Amino acid sequence: MMKRVIYLLLIIVMPIYALANDEANILLKKGNDQYAKGQYKEAITTYQKIVDDGHQSALVYYNLGNAYFKNEDVPSALLYYEKAHKLSPGDEDINFNIQFANQKTTDKVEAGTEFFITKWWHSFILRFSLTTLAVMTILFFVAGCALLIVYRFTNSVSIKKWSFYLALVILIFGFASMFVASRQDQYFDAHHGAIIFSTSVNVKSAPTPNAKNLFLIHDGTKVEILEDNNGWTKIRLASGNEGWINASDAKEI
Repeated sequence: MMKRVIYLLLIIVMPIYALANDEANILLKKGNDQYAKGQYKEAITTYQKIVDDGHQSALVYYNLGNAYFKNEDVPSALLYYEKAHKLSPGDEDINFNIQFANQKTTDKVEAGTEFFITKWWHSFILRFSLTTLAVMTILFFVAGCALLIVYRFTNSVSIKKWSFYLALVILIFGFASMFVASRQDQYFDAHHGAIIFSTSVNVKSAPTPNAKNLFLIHDGTKVEILEDNNGWTKIRLASGNEGWINASDAKEI
């Protein structure tokens, strides 16, 4: 359990430092300038360099998605909007652009009805980014420990009393924020998505070329990955329809 928590904290704190070095900042500024001048292909190349160097940042993914959208590459735009969404699920601009870009896709997939409690819970755990939850967790624990130090060394009975109970409450909030971060991480693990990049794809009943065609989907459609099998991927649409596609037809988010 402790190993899992440490791993999670490393994952969620890393975006804070994603653009910490000068080279990444220089590339980000260069890409923003190119985008502002309408040089979208050049901006894509610049932002992509940041990504290829291993930086994970909702801002870079979002800007890269915007550049692809302006370059009329909707599938790539949606891919990077969704990557940005995973790092910052509560960001209204990212969520709006995902909805707007989806209007440009061929398939208009209606999501199935979600139980209202489940819908509320998902909305709650996705309200803050993992980075925000990580910072909140650290601040709560630091504040709680500081109050416990006050409790340990003060000679005042009233200060001792209030510092202990306040530390208890703050530490509870710290564990709560860590719990929400863990639930959010598990949510995205359980919803392993991809974007269709082939112009049109026949979704099949089995992972073989000669299997029956179930339905047709097009580029830009978001799917959930359920299983991989020798170059084939089992996918599910938001509507609940399932089937198999060639793994090369989609790119994982």
